[in-house]
Formats: sequence, C-alpha cells, structure tokens
Amino acid sequence: MPNNNQLRDSARSGELASHVKTMEANGESFNFLVINGGSSSIRFALYDHLEPTQRLLHGKVDRIGLSGTNLTFREFIGQPKQSCAIDPGDRGSATTFLLDWLESQQIFASVKAVGHRVVHGMAHSEPERVTPELLDELHRIMPYDPEHLPIEIELIEAFRERYPTLPQVAFFDTAFHRTMPRVASLLAIPRRYEAAGVRRYGFHGLSYQFLMEELARLGDPAATKGRVVLAHLGNGASLAAVRDGKSIDTSMGFTPTSGLVMSSRSGDLDPGLFSYLARTEQMNATQFQEMVNHESGLLGVSEISSDMRDLLAREASDVRAAEAVALFCYQAKKWIGSFAAALGGLDTLVFAGGIGENSPAVRDRICQGLEFLGIELEGPQNATNAAVISSATLGVTVRVIRTDEELMIARSVYRLLGLGDSSEKSTSGSATNP
Repeated sequence: MPNNNQLRDSARSGELASHVKTMEANGESFNFLVINGGSSSIRFALYDHLEPTQRLLHGKVDRIGLSGTNLTFREFIGQPKQSCAIDPGDRGSATTFLLDWLESQQIFASVKAVGHRVVHGMAHSEPERVTPELLDELHRIMPYDPEHLPIEIELIEAFRERYPTLPQVAFFDTAFHRTMPRVASLLAIPRRYEAAGVRRYGFHGLSYQFLMEELARLGDPAATKGRVVLAHLGNGASLAAVRDGKSIDTSMGFTPTSGLVMSSRSGDLDPGLFSYLARTEQMNATQFQEMVNHESGLLGVSEISSDMRDLLAREASDVRAAEAVALFCYQAKKWIGSFAAALGGLDTLVFAGGIGENSPAVRDRICQGLEFLGIELEGPQNATNAAVISSATLGVTVRVIRTDEELMIARSVYRLLGLGDSSEKSTSGSATNP
C-alpha cells in the first residue's frame, strides 16, 4: 500500500484535494474504494477518480457466518463475474479475507481514500472524516442500530489498523432526512428520551440522494422541485416523501426495523407487543430484537422464504405466500397514500431496490386503486421494467430507476476532492437486474 502521510488531514478538499491535483499533473492514478458492509455481506467497489461512474473492480462477500460463504467479483466493465468459496466464519474472518484479497489485486495499490456507508449517523448531516472521536461516537451509538453498526465499525477499524494513514470517510444513511420537519421526527414518548437521541431518523438516505440526482439528470422539473415519493423496495424497504428536493418524511423511524414490512424485518408493530411476549413467553430484549429483524416480515408471515421471487412463484399454491405478498403490497400502497397527503398531492413516484426495480407484479399491485391520486401504470412498459411505466392519461409520472449506493458514495468522494460534478455522467436508464 502506498504511503499516504500527505493525505491525513482533510477529507473534503484542502490538502487532500491539492495532493490529488498534484498526482493528476504528474500522471499518477488516483482511485478510491467504497465499502458497504451489511449484517451478512460486504459489498465493495473501486472507482477511478477520472471516471467515477465506471467501476474498475466490484464485488461482494456474501453469506457471512453461514455455509456457502463466497466472494464474487468483476474486474472492469464487460468482464465476466468470477467467484471463489470462503471457509465459513464470522464477520472478523470475512473482513480479514477481504482485505487480504484486495491487497493481492495490483490495482489496489492506487487506492488513496476509502468511503464507507454508515447506516446510522445520528445528527450528522454531511460526510465525516473518520477520526478517533468519530469512532468513539459510533461505538457509543451502537445500541441504536445493533444490526449494522458493528460490522461497519469493524470494517473501518480493520482498514485503520492495516493502513493507518489511508483517509477514510463515513457517509451516513440518515443524513438525507435531516431536512424533515420536527413534527415528522418526534416520537410521542416523554421528552427526556428525545434529549438522549430517541427520535425518528429515517434511513436509505444514500439511495434516496442517488434517485433524486438521477431525476435531476433527467431534467424533470416536476420531479426535482415537485412532490415525489421514492420507494426503495428491497430486502430492506422504505419510502420517502420529498418536496423541492428535500425529505419531509419517511417510513423508517428510530431504527431500520420500522416502517414497511420487509424481507425478514417486521416493520411497524404495536408497542405493547414486547411486554406481552415478555409476560407470556419470557422473551427478553435480545430475543425480541432477533425475532423482529431476522424471523419476521415476508419470512415470518409466509414461513417459506424472505425472497419475494420465491413467494410470487408459490402464491397460487400456498396461501401463506399469497398473504405475505398481499401484506407487503398493501402496506406500500398505504405509505404512498399517506405521503401524498403529507405532500399535498403527488407529481412523481419512483420505484427502486431489488423488488422495486425488478418485480412488475409487485409494482402493479401496489399501484392498483391509486388512480384517485393520478397513478396508473402502462402494462407493457411495466412488464419490461421500462424507465417510465405510467400511463399518459393521468398526471403522476411513475419511474423505475436502478439505485446505486456505492456510486452515490463515489460521486460524493469525487465532489469532496473538488473534482467536479460526476452525476452528469451517469447513465442509469431502466432497471433490469437486482
């Protein structure tokens, strides 16, 4: 790994950007790495600072802690995917394997900065350079998001230990929602808890920021300055209400477990449920956390699978699968309606995420009955995951946009280094793959 002592002081512009300009003038390559750590996977992508919309290398370590752990990766555009099996292990061994593998790649020597997706950012509204103080804060707030923060912290610390002079920047999923009005962030519990940071934060912010930039790139003023509902529907699922480019509400609240029913997360529940289960089943907080995050949602209702594709394939023969699909679509429809009320109407609806981008059946069922809001889908366009799937007869434009959180981080790194506005180079088009 190259010596990066010159790069330690500034994550935004300053010395780091100046050093980048010097390297450019000398013809040196400057690449940056994006890390997106999850509870059972680690995604990574390496970008060239001259063309940050193009990945030089990307992949993921999947099924961490389970049988069948593997690394899948692709080098450069148009190259076939490659994969290799990994001995099953915990997050720590998976992180070590990934660092060793990255270091074995010749192109990794050109990495001069690392950007991390951090799901919970509390009050942070901008990306932050990773410092000992920021790490201390992330450790302190770990109870706010025990599903994501531990792996994210572990990844940051692993890079910091192995490459202590390599600049790292944290990009917070909660930052996009810092514009929510106070009434949308309050929880109706004693005020003393708000002072301790207990309020509605919202998540999937990097995805929503990317989608709004894509709408701006498409040159649709009704979308960029109008009333927009963004639906990020994947394993984790949420919706956001956006007016004039700013978040005014979102379905997730204090944790990413809340809101819409998800693949294995429950979404919103009656607050009295925990005390009921504690009394009747002696369930403790850890067991409840495990249940609502890993045993609920589509998986819990169907008792079959957490994957929407599996449930759609079996809904005709298994009522449990049919009910899980119906519940998901019903709740998403309700959130769209409630956000239309909060926005005072609707101009644009965007579907994104693995389900939102690739499931015409789910999109159709969510939108059925929403004609009173101006939403009507055009069947052939919806069936092919076209970029615009709405009928021209009603007023709301319904789009399908492939979201890309890693690219959003890459764009942000690009801007922090004073290298321009990379969003103009994006070519998202229609969504075809999860």
